[in-house]
Amino acid sequence: MTPMPPSPSIRPWRIASVYGFVTIPDPDALRARLHRLCEDAGLKGTLLIAHEGINGTLAGQGTALDDLLTELRRLTGAARLEIKHAEAAAAPFHRLKVRVKAEIVTLGRSDLDPANRAGTYVEPTDWNALIADPDTIVIDTRNDYEVAVGTFEGAVDPRTPSFRDFPDWFERAGRALLASRAQPPKVAMFCTGGIRCEKATALLKAEGVDEVFHLKGGILKYLETVPEAESLWRGECFVFDERVAVGHGLEPGTHSLCRGCRMPVGPEERQSPLYIEGVCCDRCHDR
Repeated sequence: MTPMPPSPSIRPWRIASVYGFVTIPDPDALRARLHRLCEDAGLKGTLLIAHEGINGTLAGQGTALDDLLTELRRLTGAARLEIKHAEAAAAPFHRLKVRVKAEIVTLGRSDLDPANRAGTYVEPTDWNALIADPDTIVIDTRNDYEVAVGTFEGAVDPRTPSFRDFPDWFERAGRALLASRAQPPKVAMFCTGGIRCEKATALLKAEGVDEVFHLKGGILKYLETVPEAESLWRGECFVFDERVAVGHGLEPGTHSLCRGCRMPVGPEERQSPLYIEGVCCDRCHDR
């Protein structure tokens, strides 16, 4: 007897996080087209569109996601989109949102042109050599609570509560940091998946910094690619999902999420008498 094929209802959901800086002349027209394509394919998730590019995470079953990504490349002319794939046993999103925004990642500088004037990609396998160079200043472009979980050895922490604060930090401290060197330094920037540091390189290029580099695929690609014995990463990498943090090989980390303030909580912080599982931590116990 020929076995029956598995029911479509139990197929795993495929997830794609995608971004690309590419000039989009008419974001509203592209939004209408992509929303229709995603609906027809049964995709769920969020897609943001702006003049500077596209960014989002979508989930679907079967080949629906591949078909959409192929069409997305064709519609945007972006042959090189940064895409990260994952799977889930159940639908990770319950609805579809396709929206037009001023920026696909908010820096408060919609005048920048990251599609045509950003820094130079550096592959994870070449990153160690760049950041170990004494002529390189390494800058973490993530939020302060992310940096507290882990960062690259020797990296500058701007202590910014949000990415939107990065331009202010550069004006207050970053520009002076670069000027303190006898010769113009190389600047290497990184973030979780690559989108924030790529946008930040466009800011520095616009401000007259010539040698600017960013980690291709971000920290996650580095942790996936570079063996732990050769790694210059210290700690864990905060991620914006239920894993909370990951380590080398993208193995789940030791941090949990405070349900009161949504901040990461490490093993030592969980020993605090102010920490109550599922309620609060020492940051938010009095709020």
